[in-house]
Amino acid sequence: MPRIFFVISVAVLAFLYGFVARHWNLFPSGPMLAAISDLRTLAQRTSKHHLGPIVYQESGVSVIDEARIAPGTTMITSYWPEFDWGTGIRMIDVDGDTLHRWRVVPDEIFGPPPRQIGRYQYIHGAHVFPNGDALFNIEMRGVARVDACGEVIWALQNESHHSIAEGEDGNFWIPGLELYTGDSEADREVLARFPGLRTPFFDDLLRQISPDGEVLQELSVLQILYRNGLQRYLAKQDLKKGDVTHLNDIEPLPTAIADQYPLFEAGDLVVSLRFPHLVFVVNPESGVVKWHESDLIIEQHDPDFIGDGWIGIFDNNMNNTDRGEMLGGSRIAAVRPHTGETEILYPTQGAQPFYTAWAGKWQQLDNGNRLITEARPGRVFEVTPDGELVWQWVHEPYDNRHVTEVKEGSRYPYTAEQIAAWACSPE
Repeated sequence: MPRIFFVISVAVLAFLYGFVARHWNLFPSGPMLAAISDLRTLAQRTSKHHLGPIVYQESGVSVIDEARIAPGTTMITSYWPEFDWGTGIRMIDVDGDTLHRWRVVPDEIFGPPPRQIGRYQYIHGAHVFPNGDALFNIEMRGVARVDACGEVIWALQNESHHSIAEGEDGNFWIPGLELYTGDSEADREVLARFPGLRTPFFDDLLRQISPDGEVLQELSVLQILYRNGLQRYLAKQDLKKGDVTHLNDIEPLPTAIADQYPLFEAGDLVVSLRFPHLVFVVNPESGVVKWHESDLIIEQHDPDFIGDGWIGIFDNNMNNTDRGEMLGGSRIAAVRPHTGETEILYPTQGAQPFYTAWAGKWQQLDNGNRLITEARPGRVFEVTPDGELVWQWVHEPYDNRHVTEVKEGSRYPYTAEQIAAWACSPE
């Protein structure tokens, strides 16, 4: 009996020390985190962790009203059966036929992933150039540009993630981050500037990159929040999890519509932070936040300047239900900063609801339609301004119960003839 009590006592003390070590970053907290990270990386590289339950029974394209579909071809990033369910990009036409594809093998571009928290193997943001080059980031690995045949032109292993947005100057805004573990004096100095945070934590970066792969600018998101008195939004969440802001989009205000936004000027950035449920507009030169919104949205993505003073936002409306039943699903919300007006752009009255707990994008098309990426069920669909469905594409199932998620569907003005002229396009 004494031996049993001894074993139990040792186990209890070990558990308590483990909790204290993790809380105060004592030994062996660092090695334990590294081991956990390695296991997480291995699982993510060898499992289909982006599979979800099938929601839509029919896959492929449905053309509901061809006359009202916005012209162009659609880029889709996902996992594909022709790549053994590895990650890649397709360009498809209105009928769903594949006009071009890029296979992406992250380890061939960046090498084996180093030790890190949250290493993934999928394309998040992407951009296709008129000549068939593709720019994309592999979540938490880096950003790369490849030609139409998939040959690497350049690659930056710099922990980029989430969206890619092109500015009118031809440069790109791509989220980045830096991990602070507290193991160095420099880390501790950074921590001292951000009261309330505990290591390890990520500081997201607003990163501007040229088409040639040169890093032009980096701005600390935490620094922006603290300098503008917005750290209260961090205090409303669990600050022990490390990923305290979860930056997912940066979009610049174009000159052509800047005069429609009285509070802002051309080049100001609208920024989305998922975990504080926060969207704000900041001047990248001064670091001054000119406006922010939180009450309207829950774990949102993809805010865009859409004209007439409005900012449209993919509001995930995250809740603890399978299909968003608690709050009615996801939505495309809009806010007009200079007046305070808000509006739900989709779903409109009587329109089909949709829901993705995380990820998701939307695009305001030139004819007024909206292209929406319902990420987790693997669906991209187009609706008119009054909410009528005119086109949709649903990913083919992975098996009889699962479908792979779609990170992005974006409409490009490229014609099938233009794409056919790219090298390595199918006959």
